[in-house]
Amino acid sequence: MKAEELRYTKDHEWASRPQNGKCLIGISDHAQMELGDIVYVEEAQTGKAVSAGEACSTVESVKAASDIYSPLSGSISRFNSELSDNPSLVNEDPLGAGWLFELERVEVSDWDSLMSYEDYLVFLKSL
Repeated sequence: MKAEELRYTKDHEWASRPQNGKCLIGISDHAQMELGDIVYVEEAQTGKAVSAGEACSTVESVKAASDIYSPLSGSISRFNSELSDNPSLVNEDPLGAGWLFELERVEVSDWDSLMSYEDYLVFLKSL
């Protein structure tokens, strides 16, 4: 996915545009660079209903552990099982193969309220 096609949170998570009520969730390139080498990704609990801003997973790196917050309300329908054996995918391709989980029952209007890529870049400059 291209960075410009995603929406972002101030906690550095991204969400793909919902299609048929489903979207992918991951962390931004900035977040993975700040964390360093990712060594473990906690499996998000499939079937769990989450609210926007709710912690639902953890990413651990050689530097730190960081909670992952759902950028949108919905239900976790799938975890990226590739990360169980290869958590470094988050470093290698944070906006693609390194996605963390899929949400279903997501509203496009909620996605529209997240930061665009341009707004996210402005936010990063303010840090």
